[in-house]
Amino acid sequence: MRTEEGGKPDAAVVRDALGVGIAVGLSGFAFGVTSAGSGLTLLQTCALSLLVFTGASQFALVGALAAGGNPLTAAAGAFFLGVRNAFYGLRLSQLLALPRAVRPFAAQWVIDETTAVALAQPTRRSVRIGFTVTGLSLYLLWNLTTLAGAAGAEAIGDTDAWGLDAAGPAVFLALLAPMLKTATERAVAGIAVLLGLGLLPVLPAGVPVLVAALAAPAVLYVTGRRGATAAQGAPAGVTNEAPDGAGAATGRPAGALNDISGEDR
Repeated sequence: MRTEEGGKPDAAVVRDALGVGIAVGLSGFAFGVTSAGSGLTLLQTCALSLLVFTGASQFALVGALAAGGNPLTAAAGAFFLGVRNAFYGLRLSQLLALPRAVRPFAAQWVIDETTAVALAQPTRRSVRIGFTVTGLSLYLLWNLTTLAGAAGAEAIGDTDAWGLDAAGPAVFLALLAPMLKTATERAVAGIAVLLGLGLLPVLPAGVPVLVAALAAPAVLYVTGRRGATAAQGAPAGVTNEAPDGAGAATGRPAGALNDISGEDR
């Protein structure tokens, strides 16, 4: 099996990518059931998975609609959740270095999972393989299981009675939990949860999600202020290392292909 110098064997990259694609792709069934239970038709549910293809935004949209939220507010919450993919794209465009004609098609696969697999690869060849295999397997399986879930929801009947209304949030938490690796990320998540749950009884459905998004700039502002204060109090000639010690933790040489292990996903 071909291996680029300093990289992983192609078979190992494909195995890891398929593992992520299959594991996450199966959760499309939960989205299909949840979406159908919120009142969307089979066609609308499948169109969301085909065209939007970012689980967190899809779950947020149908969750807000199911709670009786305004469609525009629900769409705004889903949009802001999906904005993170634009930042993934900025980094992946450098790592993948794809031809211009291919980039619009690859952009559809720029999501949490493909980004995570791509950033874990040490060479451009393995980055491309990891991104492509993860994106293809996840896109196919996510849409097939979405169709199965939406079609099956009609046979199930009352999805709330089966407890399937909790499947969406449970899958979302399962995707999010492994990403909370630093104190800053955990603080953002904790404050967002408090804001979302605390404001849910007093604000229209969908609005608490938008307000919870303010947790990120608030925590980053406080973290920045603390860093600036520490820098001012440090002795001359002493510089502050990054809070997470990301560069030392990776053990990668300067200028290595992936030098962004501490980047938010």
